[in-house]
Amino acid sequence: MRLALDRLGAHHGRYALAVEDLTSGRSAAYGSSTGTFTSASIIKVDILAALLLQTQDRGGRPSPAQRQLASDMIRFSDNDAAQKLWIDIGRRQGLDAANARLGLTPAHAGQRGAWGLTRTTARDQISLLKAVFTQDSPLNAASRSYLRALMSSVTDGQNWGVGAAGAPGDRPVLKNGWLPDGTPQLWVVNSVGIVERAGHTLLVVVLTDGQPTREAGIALIEQAAATAVEALVRTP
Repeated sequence: MRLALDRLGAHHGRYALAVEDLTSGRSAAYGSSTGTFTSASIIKVDILAALLLQTQDRGGRPSPAQRQLASDMIRFSDNDAAQKLWIDIGRRQGLDAANARLGLTPAHAGQRGAWGLTRTTARDQISLLKAVFTQDSPLNAASRSYLRALMSSVTDGQNWGVGAAGAPGDRPVLKNGWLPDGTPQLWVVNSVGIVERAGHTLLVVVLTDGQPTREAGIALIEQAAATAVEALVRTP
């Protein structure tokens, strides 16, 4: 996989990629799997996972209002909806408590940091995807099914990204994030999700920063994800 990605040649900025093949049990990484990147809107999956854990603990489910906010947050990447659910989960303290149970390392941003500026790693994102998409998870089956349903119905125009690594025609199951990275005219662009390829089910994460445009980041993610997954499933 590394050889295949090396052959892609030069690219803008930096990126980290991680893939876990749930079918074969193999995993691979490219770039620093522990290097931190700004989360942007992929943090919204984590926010919803935290909400679902909290409601499970109370023996209930999210309220109708919270379910509408969750739909807007994941399917349309609505920031106002994310802010309301961020408050509902107890902001940073609630997220950190949930992440400890989901197998993630502590959030890198300070207690006063905005949710979109939380720092994350490719390794932590794989841990979160495992909690969302596998049975080895503190999330129950209903919570996992709910998360998957929302991630499989992301609106057109936001369903680019790691889904490019899946079988042609498959509906993408993912969440993306993007925002200016604090440097004039450069962007953070991220994508996380699950794909099916050649009889394999794979969790895929690509995190980037220093991208000259959002479109350049998308192109890098899609090319890297497709190349990595193809190489991994075809390796004897």
